[in-house]
Amino acid sequence: MRERAVSILVIAGLVGLLPVAGRALTPYSQDFESLNQASATALANDGWLVYGNVFAPDGVTYLYGYGPYPAPNDGYAFCQLVLGEGGVEQGAKQLVSFSDYENLDHADGNIIEANVYREQVVTADAVGQTWVFDFQAKLGNLEGSSTAAAFIKTINPSAGYAMTNFIPADMTNTPVTWMGYSLSITIDASLVGQILQIGFLNRATNYEGSGVFYDNLSFHILDMTDVPGQALAGATLRQNHPNPFNPSTQIEFALDRPSRVELCVFDLAGRRIATLRRDDLGAGEHVVTWNGRSDAGTPVPAGQYRCVLKTAAGRVSRSMALVK
Repeated sequence: MRERAVSILVIAGLVGLLPVAGRALTPYSQDFESLNQASATALANDGWLVYGNVFAPDGVTYLYGYGPYPAPNDGYAFCQLVLGEGGVEQGAKQLVSFSDYENLDHADGNIIEANVYREQVVTADAVGQTWVFDFQAKLGNLEGSSTAAAFIKTINPSAGYAMTNFIPADMTNTPVTWMGYSLSITIDASLVGQILQIGFLNRATNYEGSGVFYDNLSFHILDMTDVPGQALAGATLRQNHPNPFNPSTQIEFALDRPSRVELCVFDLAGRRIATLRRDDLGAGEHVVTWNGRSDAGTPVPAGQYRCVLKTAAGRVSRSMALVK
């Protein structure tokens, strides 16, 4: 993967990125439990791709790119399925994203940006929709000058594959315990025909460690917002009370039928702060108390938060204010 191979690799990359017409944006969810951790093609078979960008040691001067390639699962380049890094919510298998350590430019001090992602083409029926990328993450062996991020990107094939949106979540400082994150993009008419990617990247050099673990991915339409009393196809999330609150507040919701439910608190940066419920619940009224603490048990700062109720039918959210 040296620079002399750039012309061939870039041409291959452009061919691989050509839009496929006629497909609507498709929801995606993955907890990796059904994938074969021992298979070299497990991630590729699930639609994952990789692409590398190489920068000079200044981190700004672009040298070349290579890919896209089907995502490997070998522990040497870009990504791998691993075992035993999760808790109860994450199960047995997780995705780890890291640098392309097969690129010998590491030794020259160049910056290797490794992208691990899924992609699809934006169609006209998605205009006006807001799409959300939810996931959980924890820090791996990120070291030295290495950095990491999750992202939603859009790329315009009609403009030389220029990137038109880059919506990131900084993973460089994610904790060593699992946290939830959320990114979103609203589709406008200018994005029709463009490529939309969700995924993860890191930048590393000199073979420094760069791993971050990911699990419980979901890419879906945000089809409900803060409308008082609005139902979520069989579920209703009511305004918390008291609001504003200190030190705790009650969150009430109702289910018309038994359902798998996830009730979480996010900050305004899209980070999941607390998971209040994640289980199967029966029909009827339900009440959950949030004590203003994170999943790690630490008090969260005063400010605005969003309570999000998610079922198989979609999600609805409410704003909450913690005062101190």
